[in-house]
Amino acid sequence: MNKRKFLEMAGKTSLGLLASPYLMENTAFNPLAKKNTKNWIWARPKEQSIEAWKRDLEKVKKTGFDAVLLEVYNGNVTYFENSKFPVKEALLEKLIPICKEIGLEMHGWMWTMPCTNEKIVKEHPEWYAVNGLGESAATKPAYVGYYKFLCPCHPEAQEFIRENVENLAKVEGLDGVHLDYVRLPDVILAEALQPKYNIVQDKEYPQYDYSYSEHCRKAFKAQTGIDPLKDLKDPSANVEWKQFRQDSVSNLVNGKLAPEARKQNKMVTAAVFPNWPAVRQEWKTWNLDAFLPMLYHNFYNEKLSWVGEKTKEEVAFVNNNQPIYSGLFVPSLSPKELKKAYQISLKSGGSGVALFDLYSLKDEHWEVMEKLLS
Repeated sequence: MNKRKFLEMAGKTSLGLLASPYLMENTAFNPLAKKNTKNWIWARPKEQSIEAWKRDLEKVKKTGFDAVLLEVYNGNVTYFENSKFPVKEALLEKLIPICKEIGLEMHGWMWTMPCTNEKIVKEHPEWYAVNGLGESAATKPAYVGYYKFLCPCHPEAQEFIRENVENLAKVEGLDGVHLDYVRLPDVILAEALQPKYNIVQDKEYPQYDYSYSEHCRKAFKAQTGIDPLKDLKDPSANVEWKQFRQDSVSNLVNGKLAPEARKQNKMVTAAVFPNWPAVRQEWKTWNLDAFLPMLYHNFYNEKLSWVGEKTKEEVAFVNNNQPIYSGLFVPSLSPKELKKAYQISLKSGGSGVALFDLYSLKDEHWEVMEKLLS
């Protein structure tokens, strides 16, 4: 929120039950099934009939998933009725009754910080984050065209994002708001992605380092007496400046976004990064109901065991014992590896998994998950 080839597959490539006992079952297939588990699946809009959607959702439920995360705002258009953005289709309102009927939770998955809507870019360029070279994400985004991130310090940008959450949270019957891209651009990309862009990031470089907007710099100077752009020889080495950017995102989440969702009695979750410092995303401090860390091991040139290592770290990482649901990237997993990743996640303290995404699962993946979740 990274999940469509992370950066290239736009839409992603974006949240306890620590002591829950393991429930040993009389099956060799899934000996690690745990009480109070919950399993999720991300889904992107697809042009098909509502009858086809119903069949797909029924399959999700029959397989044993508990919740679907439907992408309903991608920084440009929405898939639910609102007066703020162009409405591609009121898909969310059509699918919620189906989910209610079959007993499947429906959560609205939204992009949080990026905004590619041409009207907003043209009318409010000052809302956007600025890199260490003084370049605006509105006109010169890092890596890919949709990396037009808003500034977490700009008051009007903050209000714009809050209203986006409010509009989604007001959708009747919705179970929760799922925040993706709740961060700044990657100052250092995951290792396996760097060659795709012909770059080597052996340190933090200014063209990828955000946000040096006027509002961020003034706020930091008021707090420390330092202008990070003028007074620091190497801003990337300054611990306070790094923490300030992390806090600016966390304050937005805790001060405006989570409260807005809860006003409408909605659960609030987020898709988050395992390498959180690289995106200024100190999510352990966020007052959310659950976290779905994107543990896409192949992006980091890691083995499958890394999923378990990271799940264990993240269960210990969160401040309020919120459940961790390990995000798994299905295109990089064989059915056998998917089974193993699921079992590793539970064994490492995860409360379930979140799969990316609905239309990436082959028949063999579905068969594995049905056995695991039954």
